[in-house]
Amino acid sequence: MITLERLTAEHATALLEFERANRAYFARSVPDRGDAFFEWFGDRLRALLAEQADGTCHFHVVLDAAGVLVGRVNLVDVADGAAELGYRIGESASGRGVATAAVEEVCRLAAGAYGLSRLFAVVTLDNPASRAVLRRTGFAEAGDTVVDDRPATRYERSLAGL
Repeated sequence: MITLERLTAEHATALLEFERANRAYFARSVPDRGDAFFEWFGDRLRALLAEQADGTCHFHVVLDAAGVLVGRVNLVDVADGAAELGYRIGESASGRGVATAAVEEVCRLAAGAYGLSRLFAVVTLDNPASRAVLRRTGFAEAGDTVVDDRPATRYERSLAGL
């Protein structure tokens, strides 16, 4: 069982620890955020919270049954009833259905609380786990693209009926 919580300043310490603890794990499948991300984490968090306050993004932390932060799931670039989905689940929670549950929950939030009608996501071809999560949660392939010079697929999902 997981819980999504909307990102707040109170998550800062746990979120920074999560990012530090999983840095090498994430770098195996997505570009590393670099040292500046960690050095300026507080400034970055304040900027994210400002984006969330103005409604252009919705950031969430994923908590396990014990209340430990095990992931993030975000909706960014909200416009015209749509947003781009992004997520990252820590190594300790991978392979246990956490990403699938988090994506399903954020889809419900997107359709309900946020009033969105569709979501998009982009995943590189060398990230089969994320591609499988999107397929399991109702996303369909919508075309080829490139991310950080790597071949990728764009996915989309209608939120009608949620």
